[in-house]
Amino acid sequence: MTDAPQTDLRTIGVLGGMSPASTTHYYERIVAGVNEARGGHTSAPLVVYSVDFGTVAPAIDDDRWDEAGEYLAERATAIADAGADALFLATNTMHRVADRVAAAPVPFVHIVDPTAEAIRERGVETVGVLGTETTMEADFYRDRFADHGLDTVVPGADDRAAVDRVIFDELVHGEVRDDSRELYREVVADLRAEGAQAVVLSCTEIEMLIGPDDVSPPVFDTTAHHVERAVELCLGERPLPE
Repeated sequence: MTDAPQTDLRTIGVLGGMSPASTTHYYERIVAGVNEARGGHTSAPLVVYSVDFGTVAPAIDDDRWDEAGEYLAERATAIADAGADALFLATNTMHRVADRVAAAPVPFVHIVDPTAEAIRERGVETVGVLGTETTMEADFYRDRFADHGLDTVVPGADDRAAVDRVIFDELVHGEVRDDSRELYREVVADLRAEGAQAVVLSCTEIEMLIGPDDVSPPVFDTTAHHVERAVELCLGERPLPE
């Protein structure tokens, strides 16, 4: 009997579906990054669990974070059981329950960590945060950046609501509007006036709307840095997180 072929690549687990658009970006970019490094027909081994966002979104709206955490923790365990070597939660907002997801029996990579490391390498000390209202307002995100020695500033209440509306009413559905891009540019200008030396795109959909060419401060896209870390781990270029 012939032995089955083996790969020297690690298997990356992606817990996604929040939204489907961002999960597609993770899949495509991890696969492309590994192929760019290895060439030929090489493709990243992935385990993707795309959850029902219609189940998760009401939990966000109703502040039922324990239920959302339990729901995602069960799916994270399923990814581990499927053979993943590392786990990536493909959403910023749901990192509010990262401790529950990280309890799965597989090394977990927090989305803030690779982003914060890249920011520190650029000598930036204060960043403006754009994301959902949950991400912009809650302690879990600000505290994680603080662990890396970074200060954060967020938009005012009205602007937070407007940024959030664009995410959930437009971007998660794949809708990109010019007037919303202009709105985000104005919000970024206000963040810069409040002392932000750079802007963090702290929602996996925002990159669909704005990027480095749209605003003047340096832009750090959490999705891009998270994906880059996934590629490095898949290739074995970094040790797995403990």
